[in-house]
Order: sequence, then structure tokens, then C-alpha cells
Amino acid sequence: MATDWLGSIVSINCGESLGVYQGRVSAVDQVSQTISLTRPFHNGVKCLVPEVTFRAGDITELKILEIPGPGEGRQCGELQQAEMGIPGVGCQVGPSQNGTGKVLKKPISSSAPQNIPRRTDMKNQDIIISPQQQCSKSYMDRHVETLTQSKGFRRRHNSWSSSSRHPNQVTPKKSGLKNGQMKSKDDECFGDDIDEIPDTDFDFEGNLALFDKAAVFEEIETYERRSGTRSRGTPNEKPARYRHDENILESEPIVYRRIVVPQNANKEFCTDSGLVVPSVSYELHKKLLSVAEKHGLTLERRLEMTGVCASQMALSLLGGPNRLNPKNVHQRPTVALLCGPHVKGAQGISCGRHLSNHDVHVILFLPNFVKMLESITNELNLFSKTQGQQVSSVKDLPDTPVDLVINCLDCHENAFLRDQPWYKAVVDWANQNRAPVLSIDPPISEMEQGIDAKWSLALGLPLPLGERAGRVYLCDIGIPQKVFQEVGINYHSPFGCKFVIPLHST
Repeated sequence: MATDWLGSIVSINCGESLGVYQGRVSAVDQVSQTISLTRPFHNGVKCLVPEVTFRAGDITELKILEIPGPGEGRQCGELQQAEMGIPGVGCQVGPSQNGTGKVLKKPISSSAPQNIPRRTDMKNQDIIISPQQQCSKSYMDRHVETLTQSKGFRRRHNSWSSSSRHPNQVTPKKSGLKNGQMKSKDDECFGDDIDEIPDTDFDFEGNLALFDKAAVFEEIETYERRSGTRSRGTPNEKPARYRHDENILESEPIVYRRIVVPQNANKEFCTDSGLVVPSVSYELHKKLLSVAEKHGLTLERRLEMTGVCASQMALSLLGGPNRLNPKNVHQRPTVALLCGPHVKGAQGISCGRHLSNHDVHVILFLPNFVKMLESITNELNLFSKTQGQQVSSVKDLPDTPVDLVINCLDCHENAFLRDQPWYKAVVDWANQNRAPVLSIDPPISEMEQGIDAKWSLALGLPLPLGERAGRVYLCDIGIPQKVFQEVGINYHSPFGCKFVIPLHST
């Protein structure tokens, strides 16, 4: 009985993992519960193997698409869709109105592979089946049960009857055609035979070798040269490359020497950006301050500006925001401020006042003199309003190391102060304290300084300081550019966005 179904065209659904197969039944084995299909199609694509075999346990749904008649190999409107592996839904057959044949309708179902008509418009197709091509319902059920005993899979049951006696074969009734010449849009788009698709891979390298790139670029270059258009580049040209610190926008070249002094500088420095800052003699520096004071940059303004810049540098040396933070619970930094009875000492007192305002513990040493300068007296009056501590004896200085020592003992003119007992005692205390030293506006005297500085802060323009001055910094005290020009200095500010910048020896 199983051999009676050989040659039928069926559609087997094996689930989401294996997909849907269509083909002609070539063998049915009732013992091993298997069915074989020849010329199979998998999900609408022709398989590479000539035959596939399925077990009953793998089959989820089975649809009979065509049952051949006696001595016929292709019936039930095969019409190329079975050959293409794109069959429609299962045939539903019922008795016709006159009882002489069966009319088979093939509606389009969204759950099954849909037909794509070839050469004709086959939206609705009527197929007339002869009595010889029909089979009894019980005969078909017995055959299908042999495939579904082990697994209860779902199958679509088609009702058949034997009341038709039409002798003709399958005859499709075409509709929507005009003299056989009209083609649908789907036919024009999908009408190519799948057998005509080549199995070999496309040769990309071979086709690329047919393109002569050198000739094309030469033609483009010749055209652009004749037309005067901008060249887009050829394979031989190399694009310009820039470093991460270079600007790709065109700008004026940087002039690294923007400060020129009227006399040859004994020593030159340079900033981090490479600008050259020459040193000036003490006489020229004194003249510069005198001209600035004549134009309104008084001593009080200069002291205030120096105190702000020096305190800002000291705060950075003490740790900046990492140290001076209200969330920190450690002790406040301690600064020992050593000042002499001169203008340099007044600059140090101004620095101490600003440090004390920033919650730094300041200990100010200033020797007792019968008569003080007016600038020192004014600065002391302001300092006394802070929480800073003022001492006049070395014995009152702390015995433990401090965070920073600010040296304002030395003066440019009064070198005799070095011979005073209080000066020598303070120098000995600073050398024994082993704290880093910041010197504000140190002198250029050839005599050796008693306290070696780790940092030195110059005002306006640097003096030719020696190696014992440590690393030199420069602060802006607000001298206008025309004041520099009045004393013969061609000046361009090297500070940029800062008021204190480091200098490097050249």
C-alpha cells in the first residue's frame, strides 16, 4: 500500500530547527518509519543532495500537494512550482455542482510557502481532476497512519470523493491574460529560473584586476590640471601628518624672543612655552620700578601685588587644594616668615597677611628697631588684625620643623645687616630646621647668602641670580607695557593667563 503513494509531491514541516522540505516521494519504509524525497527543496531552495530521508519522529506536519494518476508522473497542476520547490498549500477537493468532477482551489495562505506565478497570472486557478486520479478517503488514511504511529503529529486532512468521471487531465484555467503576452510585475522581477543561478563564487580579484587605477587617476589629474580645479590627490601623494601638540590651523609664526633689553643680558631664562626672558641688572630694575612709581604704581600697590603673588605660590607649595581643604582633619600648615627692617621685609609681611587669611598658621619674625619704615609699620598694622603670630627673638621660633620658610632677610643695598647677631642667629635656626625655603626678591650680591633657597620669586623681570637661588619663578606686579618701553625695554608679556610662571635656565 505504501508503494501506491510513490511519486506524490508532499511538503514536510520538521519544526523551526529543520524547516520545511518539499519533494517527490521516492520511498516509504513502514518498518523503520521513514520517508524519502527525491529532488528535495529546503525552505524554497533546491538542496544539493539528490535525496533526503526523514524519520516519523522528526515530522511535525505533512501535506500532500499532488497525487499522480495511473501512468502519470506529474499531475495536480504541478505547473513548475513543485519543480521550483515553492508549492502552495494542500489541495482541497470537493464535488462540483454537476457531480462530474472536482474543482480544486488553491488559496494563498500566510502560514505556508506562497506561489510566485511564472509567465502567467495565477491568482485563482481552477483544476479539474478525472475520476482515475482520485482515491478513497480510507485508503489515504491507512497510508498516512503508517507514518504517524510513533509520534502524534498534526496533519492536514484533505477530503476526496470518487463521484467525478471527467476523463481529462489537469487543465489550468488562466485568467487575467491578454493573448498570452501580458506579464505581471512579479513575473518580471522573479521570473528567472533558479537553475540558471551559477553555483561558483564571484571572482572579486579577477574583476578588480580589470580596473586600471593608475590610468584613471592619471586621467583625473590631467583633467583637473587643464580645468584648473584643485587636485584631490593621487596615490603617490602623502597627506600631511601632525603631532598631537601641533595646530592644524594656519596661524602666525611664534616669535620666541619677545623681550629685548637695551644691554646684553648676563643670563637668560625661558618659559615652559619656549619664550626667552632675559635678565636685567639691578640698576635697570631699580629704574623700572622708579618710573612705574612715577606713573602711579606706588609702593603700596607694589607691596600688595607682590604679597598676593607670593602667597599664591606659597599656597601651591604647601599642597594647594589637597592640603587646604575643609574636609581634611589634619593640622594647619605652618609657615615661618623671616623679615628684615626694609622694603623686602614689608613684602614678606604682606605675603604673611594673605597666607593667614587662607587659614595658614604664620609665625612672623621681625627684629626690634627703634624706628621702622612707614611701609613696614602699615603692613604690621594689617598683619596684627589676623591670627598670625609675631616674634622678635629667635628663641620664640618653633623647635620642630615647619612646612615652609619664607626668607625676606636680605636686601639689595644694606649688606651690613649680615653682620648683626640677630641675622646670624636666624640663619642658624633656618639651616637647622631643614624646611624648604622660598626666597622673595633675593639680591644679586656676590657675597654668599646664609640660607640656601629651594625656590626664588623674581618681580617683573628676573635678576641674574646664581645657583644658590634654586628654581626661579617670575611674578607679574602690574607694570604697564609702555613703562618698559620708557626705560628702553621692548616688552611683551610672557605670563599668558597666569600671574606666576616658572623660568628655566638656558
